[in-house]
Amino acid sequence: MDGDSGPSLPITTGVSRAREPETAARELFDSLWRPVLGTVLFFCSPRYDLPRLEEAMNKRFGEIHLVGCTTAGEITPLGYIDGSITGIGFAEPDFTAVSVLIQGLEDFRIATSSNLVQRALSELKTATAASPSGSTFAFLMIDGMSRQEEQVVSAVYNALEQIPVLGGSAGDDLSFGATYVFKDGHFHGGGAVLLLVHTVHPFRIIKTEHFQSTGKRMVVTEADSDRRLVSELNAEPAAHEYARIVGVSREHLTPLVFAAHPLIVRVGGEYHVRSIQQANEDGSLSFLCAIDEGIVLTAAESGDIVQDLQDFFRDVRREIGPLQLVIGCDCILRRLEIERNEVKDQISRVLLENRVIGFSTYGEQYNSMHVNQTFTGVAIGYAAPE
Repeated sequence: MDGDSGPSLPITTGVSRAREPETAARELFDSLWRPVLGTVLFFCSPRYDLPRLEEAMNKRFGEIHLVGCTTAGEITPLGYIDGSITGIGFAEPDFTAVSVLIQGLEDFRIATSSNLVQRALSELKTATAASPSGSTFAFLMIDGMSRQEEQVVSAVYNALEQIPVLGGSAGDDLSFGATYVFKDGHFHGGGAVLLLVHTVHPFRIIKTEHFQSTGKRMVVTEADSDRRLVSELNAEPAAHEYARIVGVSREHLTPLVFAAHPLIVRVGGEYHVRSIQQANEDGSLSFLCAIDEGIVLTAAESGDIVQDLQDFFRDVRREIGPLQLVIGCDCILRRLEIERNEVKDQISRVLLENRVIGFSTYGEQYNSMHVNQTFTGVAIGYAAPE
């Protein structure tokens, strides 16, 4: 167990590496709890017995507002960890939060989600009427196997009246089987949880990547956008053409190769990563985000991920001052590249120095977009003393 607590702190953090769900819930609670605790956001390994963890978390946290999701790895007060549960406690009145569960993503309807978002906004406005100072950000967690991130984040962003959005897609340690979000005392598949956080403290939503274009382009000539499946690139079998472009054999296409050689697309004057999930036996490629026929993809190459992250956080601190917390959503493919390049300890130190708590994701949300192989988050500073 590790914690960061105290009666005067508006934010507490904690982690438990215990394997027993009951012990893990107790240790996390002990790290986060104090009398003014209003909301807890947690990220947990899918290796836990989730029904037992659900029961243990409900028993420990009682009436405290509790939301979270499963991960492909955790970012904790101890740095990068696998197989743990980590969390953030937000104290009242510095933070006021409400949340809403969007269910049935397999039959997602924009109107239904918009109504739910409006209901949450109304609840937040009522809760903050007595202390209107401050502003609000939205944190969105989505079932990472739903293939509905683009539709959900776009609908949510449009309904939020210019409130900034960030978040991540829940993971399951690269099993790509089932991922879950937590709300109303239960883990839910096929759903999304939107957390609205109103605070008196300054914050910024943030995003960084560490890739540069190689100029090697390919056109998606056959795709099934609903399944995020590309059958052909440049009118050739997709897996073979991708392997040729990045200079490896078809047999050696692994998540590590996809992490090192992502594909990017230019949208609105900026490049965004379109990550590959896996190569299939029929020669197609499965992606972690929406992909359509006719779009032009460009092969990219890695920069220095350690230096990029150090420079990025330096700029964030210059903008908002010392950091209380960063809620971080870090793509699992970034983590694979970090491990392959043996810089995990260096990256962990950067995350620790900047007080990052979060998880390795199956994709990231940033305002109206679903992106890949990116670090997104919200950086929270300190309010000026009255």
